[in-house]
Amino acid sequence: MKKSALYVAADAGRCTGCKACELACFAEHNHTSNRVGKTVGTATVPVTAGLYLVKGDGLCLPIQCKHCEDAPCLHACARRAIVRVDGQIIINEERCIGCRDCVMACPFGAVTIAPVFAKGEPVNLPGSSLQRKAATKCDLCIGKEGGPACVRACPNKALRVVDADEERAAKSLKAAEALMLPK
Repeated sequence: MKKSALYVAADAGRCTGCKACELACFAEHNHTSNRVGKTVGTATVPVTAGLYLVKGDGLCLPIQCKHCEDAPCLHACARRAIVRVDGQIIINEERCIGCRDCVMACPFGAVTIAPVFAKGEPVNLPGSSLQRKAATKCDLCIGKEGGPACVRACPNKALRVVDADEERAAKSLKAAEALMLPK
């Protein structure tokens, strides 16, 4: 049986643009190195997260991967650095060469290219002084206790984890109930 795709959905009416989601994502994925500082402004590397906040005319929302059923980023990756694991789209940073094909393919703009670090130090390209970069995006904090850090950190409860199949079934049921004639 195919596992359904999970993703994080955002409620634009509740998002205030505080960026708690971005910081929580960064902290959750980088807690084993010296990349995360003890106070604001003390991180020793750029804050990179699997999502980013977009602000516009009266709109504020985090943009993150929807773990598409027919994922354009997965199909665009010639190095096969993007794979599906238990219904989720995951990037294998070690296989990624930073070509940006997945960035161009993503219809949501959820994939970015970021510098690669190991043990708090920049990783250079082999035989070069250039820093290695790889694609990054939301991985739903797979394997992390409590689910996605962004959802847990949002003070306004603007984010929630959605099961695509359950959401579809609930909407279908609601539509069917709305069509029923009153007795």
